[in-house]
Amino acid sequence: MIDRRHFLAASAALCAAQPFAARAQGVDTARVLVGFPAGGTVDAMARRVAERLRPGYAKTVVVENKPGAGGRLAAEELKRSPADGSVLLLTPAAMITLYPHLYSKLAYTPEDVTPVAGTATVAFALGVGPAVPESVKTVKDFLAWAKANPAKANYGSPGAGSPPHMLAALLSKDSGVDLAHVPYRGSAPGIQDLLGGQVTAFSSPIGDYLPHMKTGRLRVLATSGPKRSRFAPDVPTYTEQGFKQLEQVEWYGLFMPGKVAPELVARASASMQEMLSAEDAADTLAPFGLEPAYQSPADLARAVKAENLAWGPIVKRVGFSPEQ
Repeated sequence: MIDRRHFLAASAALCAAQPFAARAQGVDTARVLVGFPAGGTVDAMARRVAERLRPGYAKTVVVENKPGAGGRLAAEELKRSPADGSVLLLTPAAMITLYPHLYSKLAYTPEDVTPVAGTATVAFALGVGPAVPESVKTVKDFLAWAKANPAKANYGSPGAGSPPHMLAALLSKDSGVDLAHVPYRGSAPGIQDLLGGQVTAFSSPIGDYLPHMKTGRLRVLATSGPKRSRFAPDVPTYTEQGFKQLEQVEWYGLFMPGKVAPELVARASASMQEMLSAEDAADTLAPFGLEPAYQSPADLARAVKAENLAWGPIVKRVGFSPEQ
């Protein structure tokens, strides 16, 4: 039998728990923040994430683009957002793992976000355009040509401090060949300049080259994954060509603000696992050069920590600082 004292205590505990349980069980409207313009690869991935989160996670899910500062504005907004499951961030790893090493006044840290799920991976690639002779077929060929033609020895990237920039800068540093960096605001304008011959080479995610590879207007010399990309199976990796230090695959992760309820994290992560295990997942992401790659919250947390540690020595070796 339950006496009055125990009954009142149990009732009080139940009442106290109800608001938290309600928050954990359902979200009415959720926003998925994206730190890049609409129409890009990150935006496309975010819209697929939003579709999968409806209606199981939230009744309404909208993608909100907050481009600027290399994706940092969206991460800063996530930090300021309430930890009630209503705001999520879909971002490339660099915003969380690389940027803390580049920006001394970064407004957020890896500890300010809660890992929800890894969603996809992408390899980087080095492409050359019509400014480079067709006889240049490998990375070593390109370096030899660049050394012999210093006035044309340059490369573009989607932005200063981006992972593709860091990889190409490391190539320049380790090879001893001076390659001038031409930063762009995203891949699209850089690829157009590459096709037009205004920039000699370009370092970017493999998906940016896919619409142009079959036309022959540009050539991909190397990809950055541990094995050849299924999107360019005839192109050898950096590692195959003797540049093991350039092996890099970036992942896209879904995050929530710090101190969010574990139940919300688990529910959103389960939705991502379901999406990425579907039979058509690989085909859906293929046009963007992405590979489905689900990671649990714990696995994503470990990936954040490991990659954060890995970028430190690379940034130091390259010697780049956006504040320079």
